Amino acid sequence: MTSPERILLGDTVAKSRYHLTRESLVRYAGASGDFNPIHYRDDAAKSIGLPGVVAHGMLTLGLSTQSVVDWLGDPARITSYRARFTKPVIVDPDEGAIVDVVAEVGQVDYDSGAARIDLTVTFDGHTVLARSEIWISLR
Repeated sequence: MTSPERILLGDTVAKSRYHLTRESLVRYAGASGDFNPIHYRDDAAKSIGLPGVVAHGMLTLGLSTQSVVDWLGDPARITSYRARFTKPVIVDPDEGAIVDVVAEVGQVDYDSGAARIDLTVTFDGHTVLARSEIWISLR
């Protein structure tokens, strides 16, 4: 992988694949305190029009950010991030769900020592986070 100090516009700096299971959701709920039943009960999810249990949005966002943290080697180099949630990640009780993340350099400003990393986050062939970007310090 390219080091942060040597990145160029368009470089792919990270690719990650995350397998979520219902157990993953229970563990995240315990860590985050978000025990909304749509994250562990199909009937609750279906009662509000979802096709089944969905992953926590913040879990999906956190995983996408983690791919960049792993590349950087230091979470303190992330100065900001944002994303818009576009589709839920449905977590099948047997097979779970696969979330893919591709991180590419969208902007580099060597003078200020900052860069924007654009994330493509998909599940089942659909983008689940739009306008997903992370600003990093190059220094």
